[in-house]
Amino acid sequence: MIILGLPDIHGSWKKLNKLTNQIAVADLVLLLGDITNFGHKPEMESIVSWVKEINAHCLAVPGNCDHAETEEVLDAMDVNLNGRHKIINNLAFLGLGASLATPFKGTPFEVSETYLEQKLENAINELDPAYPKILVSHQPPYNTTADAVNDDLHVGSHSVRSFIKTHQPMLCFTGHIHEGRGIDSIGKTRIINPSPVYQGYYAHAEIEDSAIKVLEIRSINE
Repeated sequence: MIILGLPDIHGSWKKLNKLTNQIAVADLVLLLGDITNFGHKPEMESIVSWVKEINAHCLAVPGNCDHAETEEVLDAMDVNLNGRHKIINNLAFLGLGASLATPFKGTPFEVSETYLEQKLENAINELDPAYPKILVSHQPPYNTTADAVNDDLHVGSHSVRSFIKTHQPMLCFTGHIHEGRGIDSIGKTRIINPSPVYQGYYAHAEIEDSAIKVLEIRSINE
């Protein structure tokens, strides 16, 4: 199973158009939040519709730079994963949108740790624990390469980290922290933040027999 993780598109049609071939051949495309750049419903619908025309197998979570109302678009298009799970190819995909407060004077969809914790509980509620899990989270977990603004400052979520430590999904796709490019681990969970699509990067994973065979950060310009 080939999975693409596309974080922080920020409305960049230039970069999206360069991903057409990769999107077309993937088994699943994950839109990891900040799909628009402070956009409302029309912008969200435009981007998600374009992706789904190329590949119908798409799931999404909103980011802090997507207005909260855009969740209605994701619901209407049957791709919203925020606070819920979906089973695809015997893998459970669990979603978490929005982010903690940022230093950018209040982006549209900022929430508390309590919100994140509750959404994660909702996502795993009634899920058969036998399913291998993949977490799709705009907000990265605390204290990994994925949430590092610099060597001394980590700005991730303690709730997300706690959830990962407790439930040990095989993989966590994340974004949000543009500086946090890298692949890390929490226990058995691999964490990948490729940094933003609009800067020219995305995540590529290949899952076979419930195991990660390939996990890479790729350049859109390659």
